[in-house]
Amino acid sequence: MRLFVIRHGESEYNLRGLCNDDPHRPVHLTEKGRAQAVAAARRLADSGIGIVYSSRLPRAMETAAIIARACGTGVVPDARLNDIRTGFDGRPVEEYFAAIAHDRLRGRVDGAESLLDYKGRVAPFIDELRHLPPPWPVAVVAHEETLRVFQALLGGLPDEEMPSLQFDNGEILLFDDPPLSLQGGGSSDARFSLAAHAAIIE
Repeated sequence: MRLFVIRHGESEYNLRGLCNDDPHRPVHLTEKGRAQAVAAARRLADSGIGIVYSSRLPRAMETAAIIARACGTGVVPDARLNDIRTGFDGRPVEEYFAAIAHDRLRGRVDGAESLLDYKGRVAPFIDELRHLPPPWPVAVVAHEETLRVFQALLGGLPDEEMPSLQFDNGEILLFDDPPLSLQGGGSSDARFSLAAHAAIIE
């Protein structure tokens, strides 16, 4: 059982330094972002991926479609993988980070999600992966915050380390032999019962 988690390619808002968590806003991949998705697809083409799950945001869906096509499979969108709700959609990322600078893990603005809230949203999806029948391996295409949550939960990292984790556009994170059960049902201290081996695919 192998799990590949991929950050989407560069988007138009990445280029402009703007937040986007609304899947109805038409924010697409740039030319560079499409090239990053194609590069990821080439690296994954012979991996045997049986299904690709994706955030519903256009930049993730476009990346997932490119990867799924290369792997000869389909894309299953899941809203739980959508990017963290910042409360700053369409506004500069710098403003968002300034607003939560006092606590990058628990800070939230105007009813939006903190990173810890977001972990609670994504954790049940990760837990469901253990119940999946074949076809394995599985790929997930989502966002940097999503990769932070996967790395923390599957890699057994403390919550406090999540804000400092960084992943580039098009980066692939591999979890080999995913563990069998998630303890805690998505609570802030949820941990997989067996340690997962994680590696960045170069």
